[in-house]
Amino acid sequence: MIHRIPLALTVAGTDPTGGAGIQADLKSFQERTVYGMSVITSVVAQNTTGVQAVQHMPAPFIKEQLNSVFSDVRPQVVKSGMLAHPEMMQILAAFIEKYKVSYVIDPVMVAKSGDHLMDQTSKNVLRDSLVPLATVVTPNIPEAEVLLDKTIKNISDAEKAAKAIVDQLRAEAAVVTGGHFNKQPIDVLYDGETLHHFSSEYFDTNHTHGTGCTFSAVITAELAKGKPLVESVEIAKGFITDAIQYSLELGKGNGPTNHWGYRLQGVPYVEKEVF
Repeated sequence: MIHRIPLALTVAGTDPTGGAGIQADLKSFQERTVYGMSVITSVVAQNTTGVQAVQHMPAPFIKEQLNSVFSDVRPQVVKSGMLAHPEMMQILAAFIEKYKVSYVIDPVMVAKSGDHLMDQTSKNVLRDSLVPLATVVTPNIPEAEVLLDKTIKNISDAEKAAKAIVDQLRAEAAVVTGGHFNKQPIDVLYDGETLHHFSSEYFDTNHTHGTGCTFSAVITAELAKGKPLVESVEIAKGFITDAIQYSLELGKGNGPTNHWGYRLQGVPYVEKEVF
């Protein structure tokens, strides 16, 4: 059944403190007035100081969750985040291929600490089985380096990386996000034909937990509304910039972004009514 209401599905892990993963995705969908649904791949005990424990869902149960969604309320766009094992990826790939839905990949491969979150087999399956199905892939600099096995030091390198993800890995489009560039947060989109740059002001804060999840979730939401990709990325860039600027300053470590930050433009948070 085709629904007029924009529907988006996130397939990812959890974050009990709400800054990343499924929780961040659903908040982002809601703020962008899109009906959000979720399939849990991993249950993660984490907070702003790090990850304490992980329990991965059995692959057959992930398939059952996907069946539940697609047999009843079929999304226009699917977004994936944490996919820990090749079998999870292969199951999701089968659904993307069967239902021909638009697909956004946030390739959660490298932790903020620099630790790799996938073994080499999982990286290969992500690159070879999922990326070619993607409407857009949204790696940060370390993730793009892992996908391509290349070092990215500047904007020119990011441009080459975005093009390589499309031309060599066969995604429809790629956005290499520039948050890891020192004081130069420029995101580079290659849509298969043209390079686009999206720049923003730099904010010196450690409250950036879940930025990649939120950015890709907003792109997902806008695509679900039927927006063109370039416009979707532009909206996502503005949304995440506001989410970083108007930090909630929660937690003892790397705190979450503010998913209603866009409502606070020009006004300090302490002067605003809490929604």
